[in-house]
Amino acid sequence: MDAIRRQLIRPSWALLAALGSSAALAASKDVTLDPHTRYQREAGVCYALRSFDSRAECLSEAGLRLAIALPTPVNEYPDALARNALKRCEPLSEPDRTDCAARMQGQGTTSGSVASGGIYRELVTRSVGVVPGAVPATSPAKAP
Repeated sequence: MDAIRRQLIRPSWALLAALGSSAALAASKDVTLDPHTRYQREAGVCYALRSFDSRAECLSEAGLRLAIALPTPVNEYPDALARNALKRCEPLSEPDRTDCAARMQGQGTTSGSVASGGIYRELVTRSVGVVPGAVPATSPAKAP
């Protein structure tokens, strides 16, 4: 009975020790470490865990902290960003879709920012002979 109790208690003590060490590493004010070095330290603590599930969860959290700490490259995939910008125009009907694609490709004026709540893109297109809001004239119907 004592052997079974020791087997049940031992993993929980290891888990508590690892979580305490992980929390101490995360809470440390040592910001001079680069993210990769910090990840290596946290992963070392994770590999000391005996339980596979606890180790996997610990490594996952360490990897997540590494991903958050690394800067995101803005123009890593410029072709993909351009395709995504044009995909925003796909649900629109044809005259609006063409204007939307022109705005997404940089034509017109742009103001605002994501931080201020949104980017406003404006493109003024003038058509000769078309009066905005006018109803086209139709010939009167002939009576039989």
